[in-house]
Amino acid sequence: MKQWFQLLRQALRGSEESFTEGSINRAIFLLSVPMIMEMVMESLFAVVDIFFVSKISIEAVATVGLTESVITLVYSVAIGLSTAATATIARRVGEGNMAQARVAIGQVILISLGISVPIGILGFTFAGDILRVMGADPKVIETGTIFARIQFLSAPVVILLYSLSGALRGAGSAATAMRSLIVANVLNMVFGPILIFGLGPIPALGVAGAAIATAMGRSIGVGYQLYSLTRVNKHLAFIWSDLKPHRETIVTMVKVAAGGTGQFLVSSASWIFLTRILAEFGSDVVAGYTIAIRVIMFTLLPAWGLANAAATLVGQNLGAQKPERAELSVWRCASYNLYFLVGLSVFMFVGAEMIIGWFSPNVEVIHTGKMALRVLCLGYGFYAYGMVVIQSLNGAGDTKTPTILNLICFWMIEIPLAYVLAIIFALGPIGVFISVPVAESCLALLGIWRFKKGNWKSIQV
Repeated sequence: MKQWFQLLRQALRGSEESFTEGSINRAIFLLSVPMIMEMVMESLFAVVDIFFVSKISIEAVATVGLTESVITLVYSVAIGLSTAATATIARRVGEGNMAQARVAIGQVILISLGISVPIGILGFTFAGDILRVMGADPKVIETGTIFARIQFLSAPVVILLYSLSGALRGAGSAATAMRSLIVANVLNMVFGPILIFGLGPIPALGVAGAAIATAMGRSIGVGYQLYSLTRVNKHLAFIWSDLKPHRETIVTMVKVAAGGTGQFLVSSASWIFLTRILAEFGSDVVAGYTIAIRVIMFTLLPAWGLANAAATLVGQNLGAQKPERAELSVWRCASYNLYFLVGLSVFMFVGAEMIIGWFSPNVEVIHTGKMALRVLCLGYGFYAYGMVVIQSLNGAGDTKTPTILNLICFWMIEIPLAYVLAIIFALGPIGVFISVPVAESCLALLGIWRFKKGNWKSIQV
C-alpha cells in the first residue's frame, strides 16, 4: 500500500520521462493518472457552465448546447493539433532527440495561432447566423449571440490549451498539463458565478458571464503552460528561436494534424446534425440532451486518460524501435478501460434520473436527459476498446485510418440512422439516442480489426 501511494505521488508530481523501459503497468499508471485528471479538469468547464447556466433558464441551457455543438468544430482543430503534437514529440523523445522535440513545440504554437485567429474572427462575425442555422428559436438567438461571440473569440486559447497539453503528454510530462487545467478550472469556478449572477459592483451578465469566465480561466491556463515550458521543464525548456518556422517540421505536423482534425471534424459534425434533429422537438429536449451529453463526456474522462496514455506509449516505443512493447501497452490499457466502463455503465443506468435531476428540476428536461443517459451508456463496453485503439493509431501517426472509420460510422451509419428512427419511424428523441451506441460500437469493432493488421507499426512521423 505504501508503494502504491508513493507511485501515486510520483504520478501527480510528474517528471519528463521516457516510458520505453521497465514495467508497462507502471508506465500506464504514471501516464494515465495525470491524464485522467487533465481530462476531468477540461470537462469541468462544460459541467460547471451547465450547472450555473441551468439556474438562469431553459433557453440559457439550450443556448449553451447549440453553441457548444458548433464550437466543437474548434475543439476538433485543437484535438487534431494535440494529436500531432503527441505523436511527433513522443517519437522524438523515444529517439532521444530532445532538441527536435523542442522545435516541434515551437511549431505547435505557430500552427495553433495561424489556424485559430481566422476561426475566431469568422465565428464572432457570424455568431447569430450560426445559431439561426442550428434551429434556435428567436429567444435563444437573442440570449445566445453574445455568448457565441465570446466563445469564438476565445478560439486561440482553446486550441493552444489542447495543443500544448498534447505536446506535454508526448514528452511524458502529463502532470504539467494536468496542473494547467486545474489552475484554469479553479479560476472558472470562481469567476463563473460572480460574472453570471453578479456580486457587489460587478453586474450580472447572465449566460455571457459564463463564456467570459471560461475564456479567462483558459487564458491563464495557457499562460501557465508557456511559463512551464520555458522555465520549469528542463528537458522541454524551448527558447524563442524554436518559434522560428521550421518547414519540414510544420509540413509533418500539419499532415498528421490534418488527419487528426479530419476525424474529429467528422465526429463533431455528426453531433451537430444530431443536435439539429433534436431541435425539431423543442428547447426542453435540447436542454435534456445537452445535460446528458455533458454527464456522459465527464464519466468517460478516465477512459480517455487511459486512451491518451496508450497513444503516448505507442509513440515513444515506436521511436525506440519497440513495436511489440507498444502493442502490448495498448491491449493492457484497453482491458483496464473495459473493467472501469462496464462497472460505470451499471451505475449510470440505475441512477440516470437522479443524476439529471441535479442539473434541472424541469420534468421534461429530466425525462429526456434520463432517457438519453440510459441509452447512451449501453455502449460503454464497446467504447472502452474503441477509444483506446483509435487513440493508439493516432499516437503512431496513422490519423488517416481513424478518419475513414469515423466517416463510415458517424456519417454513413449514425446520422442516417438517427434521422430514420427519429423522423421517418417517428420514434422521436430516443431514435437519435439509439444511433449513438450503434455507431460507436461499429467504430470499436472496425478499429480493433485495423489495429490488429499492424500497418501502424511502419508509419513514419
